[in-house]
Amino acid sequence: MKKTFVLDTNVLLHNPDSLRSFADNTVILPIEVLEELDKFKRDHDEKGRNARVVIRLLDDMRQEGEPGKGFPLENGGTLKVLTGMDYGLAEEIGLSKASTDNKILLSAFLLKKQGEHVIFVSKDINARIKADALGINSVDFEKQKVDFEHLYSGWRTLESDRKSIDEFYRTKEFKVAEGEFYPNEFCLMVDKEDPKHTSIGRYKQEFGILMPLIFNKTQVMSIRPKNKEQAMAIELLLNNDISLVTLVGSAGTGKTLLALAAGLQKVVKDKSFSGLLVSRPVMPLGRDIGYLPGTKEEKLESWMGPIFDNLDYIFNLDKGDREMKGKTRTTIDSYIEEQIIELEALTFMRGRSIPNRFIIIDEAQNMTPHEVKTVISRAGNNTKIILTGDPYQIDNPYLDSSSNGLTYCVEKMKGQRMFGHITLTRSERSPLASLAAELL
Repeated sequence: MKKTFVLDTNVLLHNPDSLRSFADNTVILPIEVLEELDKFKRDHDEKGRNARVVIRLLDDMRQEGEPGKGFPLENGGTLKVLTGMDYGLAEEIGLSKASTDNKILLSAFLLKKQGEHVIFVSKDINARIKADALGINSVDFEKQKVDFEHLYSGWRTLESDRKSIDEFYRTKEFKVAEGEFYPNEFCLMVDKEDPKHTSIGRYKQEFGILMPLIFNKTQVMSIRPKNKEQAMAIELLLNNDISLVTLVGSAGTGKTLLALAAGLQKVVKDKSFSGLLVSRPVMPLGRDIGYLPGTKEEKLESWMGPIFDNLDYIFNLDKGDREMKGKTRTTIDSYIEEQIIELEALTFMRGRSIPNRFIIIDEAQNMTPHEVKTVISRAGNNTKIILTGDPYQIDNPYLDSSSNGLTYCVEKMKGQRMFGHITLTRSERSPLASLAAELL
């Protein structure tokens, strides 16, 4: 039995290619969706770009049919723009006709009354709840969703014997079966008889072996790892062969601090990159910073506070409290002025090619999969990108732990030699922060 999918506007703004994602079924766009796309198309942001892409797709399809009667889709389905619906029932079922969202929902309700097998597709949780209340089958757009509960962690534990662990320390390698580990995946080898006797290795796919950590004893801008997960993260951050690193973890696990420390180490001390570029979508990627006062740098400073806090901590620790007291901000400002550290809004990264940079995108869980793809595709030669974030703290109303760009990137990139990932679980910010993370 063929299904009729009624799409909400936010689905198209999330992924313009969603029009082609419903096999050989009927896809319905209520006329109100086109009106909303018309409003968004003027915006100079990700949603505006997606709105324009959808409108161009519809214009191309228009050559093959009439909007009111339907467009043939490549997969055998049909796309139809729905017009002329009678919204007189709206108030009878408790919906206000003044709301565009309600009109879109009512279109699905009326089609269901006509006997269609209707499925309402929306990224808006509240809209899906209202649809369920009206007896309409409603779903999230799941083409780019991952199983967050079983997300790749970047490391695993392997029980072994004392002899094998001692041999690993002596020969600096441990042979494993092909396909047993992902490239750059870590393994904690634990002695079955003595759990305190352990070793950590990283899988080197080219040779089919686990090898010891290269940067295990390395001090990064005076910062040392406080647990095994942080040691693994530093290994990925400092390795020039790994071009993309994702760090997932809750507040206080050290994601941003380690990324910034590693970036400064590689840029300022090792001279491996020409600059450190930092951005964070505190607001959704689509919002501009134009409404904030001051220059671009002053505008960015208003919402880059957490980055400055971490930089201040790193410089204080690196130079010593006595020497740097009251001077860390001067040092940070001079680095920004000399473009050693560059703060950038994600909105302005589109269209750029960024070579020879160490790029950190903080709070990447607030980005859509397409936005993450856009950022990664900006990387030029000798550029390394770090994505950090906590999938449990998402501010974007149309994303969740399974559909955001950060977790999508982790799932899709695992298995690539130039990619590494670590999920950090232990809070190291302070005893109070650790207690809050555990109990609250």
